[in-house]
Order: sequence, then structure tokens, then C-alpha cells
Amino acid sequence: MARYKCFLLLIICFVHTVTAQMLTDYAVDTSWPQPLPDAMILGQVSGIAVAPDDTVWVLHRPKTLTLSDLGAVLDPPASICCRAAPSVLQFSPEGELLQAWGGPVWDVDNQQWREQDQDWPLNEHGIFVDDQGYVWIGGNQDAGGQHIVVKYSQAGEHLLTLGTPGETGDSNDPARLGRPSDIAVDTGAAEVYVADGYKNRRVIVFDSISGDYKRHWGAYGNRPNDAPLPAYNPDAELSDQFLGPVHAVVLGPDNLLYVADRTGNRIQVFEKDGTYIREALISPETLANGSAWDITFSPEDNGRWLFMADGANRVIWRLDSSTLSVSGFFGGGGRQAGQFNWVHNIAADSAGNLYTSEVLDGRRIQKFTPGGSGR
Repeated sequence: MARYKCFLLLIICFVHTVTAQMLTDYAVDTSWPQPLPDAMILGQVSGIAVAPDDTVWVLHRPKTLTLSDLGAVLDPPASICCRAAPSVLQFSPEGELLQAWGGPVWDVDNQQWREQDQDWPLNEHGIFVDDQGYVWIGGNQDAGGQHIVVKYSQAGEHLLTLGTPGETGDSNDPARLGRPSDIAVDTGAAEVYVADGYKNRRVIVFDSISGDYKRHWGAYGNRPNDAPLPAYNPDAELSDQFLGPVHAVVLGPDNLLYVADRTGNRIQVFEKDGTYIREALISPETLANGSAWDITFSPEDNGRWLFMADGANRVIWRLDSSTLSVSGFFGGGGRQAGQFNWVHNIAADSAGNLYTSEVLDGRRIQKFTPGGSGR
């Protein structure tokens, strides 16, 4: 009981300090996005990315919708609402749906889901749009999963598959992936970095054109090891392996690689060759599903601020990107606009607006503008 009271006091003091340090507030834009056409709705939204042209790309999981969500496509129709949107959606900066494609399709005749593409991930997880406009998606399905990352044109044409569909390997397998979760592409070097992921404990790098394996590493740049690890304990020494899932991989404006070790409550920073530089713990007392879910950078002052989505605590943390020290946060748990239910991903546009996605029962995307009344 004494430790519990001390923990509560620590949290209260920490929140007070963080709030006092807040420099820039963010306000939710309730007009974004515009309503989807044709009675379409989203399931769990497991990826969001901003393309170089500031269009916003969203990845969701249609199969997380229930029959009660799909009344318009039941036989006979049960209601005028709704139908599942395709898995990939592109929005204008103003929130207008520009196009949608990919993913499983509800077969009205047979009243079941039909997979559209043999190389489509069975549980969509992570989306990235590179500087050449190519769209990359991953999937973290467990049993029977595809264990792949797939490259598409903006129109949805399949171009490349990383990993072997339907097969998985360990954390030192150069060809097969293990429930990959996120993607980052260095167009100049023609390299794609994969956070691999939910089963494996590594970052793995491929040629972004040919798909050839190049290198991989684990926490601290170590060779990854798949031996069982104890659950995260805030009082224990930090693990020399990623506790996982290795949930996000982001190429920062400083040309360094930022990796989110979700249940390790930490961000680790690397050179592109895997040389370890530094790490930071964020909300280190967090248990449950961990604090480090996704990462993005503000465009101001060459990425002065790093923003981290934290699905367990249901907030967006803001860090000084040079020190990785926390300077503030916004959000909080709830279902109202500006609140979060398992905030899963975050992305920023060239104006500094932030976009978030939510899984579990959140099943939505939100836009936050700088200079508003945050928390």
C-alpha cells in the first residue's frame, strides 16, 4: 500500500511538472475528416501517414467491424448503415476522401469476408508513404499470418513483397519476417527499414527496389535473441533486448533512426547502420501495453519536437528531440473529440498539424492543430 501511495504521488507530481512545462497546446479539429461517402465506416485504425504532398493516408482493419456495423450489406439489408471502407484511404489536407482501395471485401452473396490479394496482410498494421509516393503497409497477424510488408503504387498496384507470405522466421532470419509492425523508407539510399515486430525483436533493412536483405539489429545494436524475457519491471535493469513489440521505426530529420520499444517504455536512437546512440524512457512506471507506440516529428526548427503516441496512458507526449526529455502532453482517456482510446499512431504534416489513429474500440482518426487549448 505504501508503494502504491508513493506511485500515485509520483504521478501527480510528474503530471503537474509536465503541464507546467507545456509550451505549445494542440486543439482537436472536429471538422476533420469530412464524412465518408456511401455509408462507409472504419474499423480499428492501425496506421496513419502524411505523404510529401500533405495528403493523409489511413490504414484500417475492415474485419474488426461486426455484423451490427455492416447492416447495409447484409442479406437482406438490416439497416441503411453501414458498409466497410477499403483498407487504405487517402484524404486531402481538408479531410476530403480522395480514393480508397485494398484489403478484404465483404462478399454480399456469400455473407463473408473475401481476401482480395494473396499478398495482403491479414491484420493490417502500419502504413508509410515514401518520398516517391509509394505506399507501404505491414501486418502483424499471429496464427496463420502473412508476416509481410507490401509496397504499392498510389493507385493500389502491387509492386513488391518483403518476407515470405505465410511463413515466419526468428529474429536472425534474413528472408522471413515475424509479425512486422511499421515501415520507414530512406529513398536516397533505396533502403526500407521494418520494425519486426510483434514476434521478432529487431529492425531489419531491405533494398526498397529489389527487396534484397541488407542488415538487421536488436536493442542497443545487439544481435537479437529470442529467448524468453521477463515482463517489464520498472525497478529492474533495462533489458538488452527489445521487450516488444518493436512497434515503430521512424527516420528523423537528423537522419537518425528512432525505434519505439512499446512495453519497454522507451525510444532507442540509432545510426542507419545500427550503431546505438542513446535511449529515453517515457512514463517508465507504465505497465499494461507500454507507453511507446508511435513517433513523429514537428516540421518547425528542423524537427525540434518529437511527438510520441502512448496508447496505454492515452496521451500524446511531446519530447525535445535533441535530449528526448518530456516537455508536455495532450489528450487523455475518453471517447470525446480530443480524447483517446488506445491511440495507436501519429503523423505530422508540413504545417505542424498532427494526425492520430485509434485501435480497440476507438476506430477513428483525429486532427490536432498547434496553438489551440491543449492539456
